[in-house]
Amino acid sequence: MIGAGMIGVAAASFLQREGHEVVLIEPGNPGEGTSFGNAGCLNGSSVVPMSMPGTIKNVPQWLIDPMGPLVIRWAYLPALAPWLIRFIRAGTPGKVRAQAKALRSILGPSLATLAPLLKDAGAEDLVKKHGHLFVYRSQESWRKESLAWQLRRENGVEWDEFEADELRQLDPNLSRDYVKGVLVRENGHTVNPHRLVNSLAEAFVRNGGRIERTRAIAFELDGERLKGVRTESGTIAVEGAAVTAGIWSKTLAAGLGDRMPLETERGYHLMIRDPEVVPRIPVADAEGKFVATPMELGIRIAGTVELAGLKAPPNWERARVLLRHVRRMYPALQEAYADERVSTWMGHRPSLPDSLPAIGRSRRSPDVVYAFGHGHVGMAGAPMTGKLVAELLSGKPPSVDLAPFSPQRFG
Repeated sequence: MIGAGMIGVAAASFLQREGHEVVLIEPGNPGEGTSFGNAGCLNGSSVVPMSMPGTIKNVPQWLIDPMGPLVIRWAYLPALAPWLIRFIRAGTPGKVRAQAKALRSILGPSLATLAPLLKDAGAEDLVKKHGHLFVYRSQESWRKESLAWQLRRENGVEWDEFEADELRQLDPNLSRDYVKGVLVRENGHTVNPHRLVNSLAEAFVRNGGRIERTRAIAFELDGERLKGVRTESGTIAVEGAAVTAGIWSKTLAAGLGDRMPLETERGYHLMIRDPEVVPRIPVADAEGKFVATPMELGIRIAGTVELAGLKAPPNWERARVLLRHVRRMYPALQEAYADERVSTWMGHRPSLPDSLPAIGRSRRSPDVVYAFGHGHVGMAGAPMTGKLVAELLSGKPPSVDLAPFSPQRFG
């Protein structure tokens, strides 16, 4: 198993439950990459693709608004252009319906699939199933998202709607600017993504698994059969492998003949420790495209996308602007915080242009399975993806149709 984020640790755990001896290859520590900084949402309802009909109209605005929910750095545009073209072409009515259906197949069972791993790790307290609230500042913004909610309904997602006065009763601390709320009760969240991944990793080791702190760089094959994973510390002999290394999966896949249009959607978060008010459940501002999640250490505000590649330095103002956003959502929060109360983070969401991950066998060897490219739904997609990886490497029929997730779908 290459990569010890939420997906890699879940896959390793499910493989272990199938009776395999499993080694996790990870240059750092489990859960310290993208899994560390996500919004913590375990949403079966997150079936709406990033690219939707009409997305192309937003491209000029993305290019000129440095603080919008999605920005593209001008210098990176030439390198990004092929991915961006695929992204826009993926947003047709027929394609988004197929994408939503595929996403529901791996996101819908998320909490139920994760449950046995949580129980084994003694980590059930880290996951809550209290729902997810979406809030709107105008009826017009609610109407603009009609297709998104239609896609959710078509895939079995149910919700309750609240008008302004009812919304105040649901969360009295919310800004009175919000006039509409939508509560999806099936959704859950983790109160500490980093501790969740580490708890699962500790259970994996306790059950006989091994973690090798090194970087995987290539595969050693005999014909199409896998003989080992070459790392910076030497070759590890294995009979099967899964690539769950997030954005760094792209190079490993290319070595096996699969050139994937994998791009980093750079995401930022801001944590407020000891805040004056805390939301009871995750709350998403539909217009601002950010989520405020209650966590063990305070409030995490996460969201926005920056397309600037792997090498560009972080623009920390992208994180600080989230503080202004959350203060509009919860006016009782203080206007300014001492530095010790606020922390910021930036990470690399691995994203494919059609909003679907790559889950399936590599082109060159059936012994190497890919499981990456989950974009914004890596935490929610991890449990079912991990189970699918275990099924593939154990020679079992997959629990869901993997055709939409084929790693070879891009040619």
